[in-house]
Amino acid sequence: MSIAIKNDFESHTVDIKQYMAQLGQRARQAADVLSYANPEIKNAALLNIASAIDKHRGRIRSENGVDMQAGKSAGLEEAMLDRLLLSEVRIDAMIDGLKQIVSLADPVGEISELAYRPSGIQVGKMRVPLGVIGIIYESRPNVTIDAAGLCLKSGNASILRGGKEAIHSNQAIYRCVQQGLKQAGLPEFCVQVINTVDREAVAEMLKMNETIDVIIPRGGKSLIERVASESTIPVIKHLDGICHVYIDDRADHRKALDIALNAKTRRYGVCNAIETLLVADQIAQAVMPDLIKAFTDKQVELRGCPRACRFDPAAIAAADDEDWETEYLAPILSIKIVDDMEQAIVHINQHGSNHTDSIVTEDYTRAREFLRRVDSSSVMVNASTAFADGFEYGLGAEIGISTDKLHARGPVGLMGLTSQKYIVLGDGHIRH
Repeated sequence: MSIAIKNDFESHTVDIKQYMAQLGQRARQAADVLSYANPEIKNAALLNIASAIDKHRGRIRSENGVDMQAGKSAGLEEAMLDRLLLSEVRIDAMIDGLKQIVSLADPVGEISELAYRPSGIQVGKMRVPLGVIGIIYESRPNVTIDAAGLCLKSGNASILRGGKEAIHSNQAIYRCVQQGLKQAGLPEFCVQVINTVDREAVAEMLKMNETIDVIIPRGGKSLIERVASESTIPVIKHLDGICHVYIDDRADHRKALDIALNAKTRRYGVCNAIETLLVADQIAQAVMPDLIKAFTDKQVELRGCPRACRFDPAAIAAADDEDWETEYLAPILSIKIVDDMEQAIVHINQHGSNHTDSIVTEDYTRAREFLRRVDSSSVMVNASTAFADGFEYGLGAEIGISTDKLHARGPVGLMGLTSQKYIVLGDGHIRH
């Protein structure tokens, strides 16, 4: 199959297998250079990229406007349009994210657990890049800069494939990345953005075992399921963001209201927004009226169990079994009244997606038990699930949130994009 590849300098038709193979070969060569690049050069590149984004923010906004208009014409849902939008605030956040990555310690080459063995040798571990990382994502063009920045700092080359709805935005950002890399004296192929929306490019990417070391999908469930099923390369993934807030009967009412409202309504189309609110029966009478009013004022559609519906049948529709396992990514919230924390934990572990779950309580012992027993990549006490984010965790940014247990779990930052190898130090030692 042939495709048209276009950029600022040329327009020609190439075979898609040939095109993807070329990207892979260039990325492998760039990865070799990045693996031993010193932190000063990598940081310089990141700062150059940040400056280029700031300088060309007008062009980025303009190209994003083209994508937004096309998305509206195509009938994209509001949640998808929200993800696609690059406001001035989000461009500022991209720049801040790069600067925060610069401020973080470079993990590459870090030696840990170095200890003498009875033989006299020293054995330890050294942190190393993964190599070449392929990232497939939808809608959110800011992921382009998150991915480029984190991969660069962690010494990895990257091949990025954004969604067709953000093609103009991604290419505008990529030009800033290329500029920053060149100014720092690094190969521009350290980061490559696939310049086609053809789905066949993804199919090829998932088979590039010889040049790509790991694939990270970031998007909707259908994308991630496809990648997980078709990839012959290891995948770091999460399928759903079915997050919960549980309001314990020993919760502070004000905290409970603020946390639940923020966790759902701060942004609807993100994976750390809650989809289910669990409320202890003993506190429901006191907090449910305020919760219902707060959510209905925000025009959030409420669906609930029979006990929840009894508080206001006009405001809360009956939930079905599917609601407890649905990632709405929209102003819809399911509410369930539970007997106690035990029932809340059982519900979360049965219906959740191992992403992020929070308890609101003033009981320290219960909080500790919740932290220990809820099997999610992030578990919180008296905090909104909106904090489940690489930037908020001090990672600078994130490449995604992994709900896997190997090799990385939770927001994937610099450490999650590296591995470790054993090192042995000797002085003429031989084994007897």
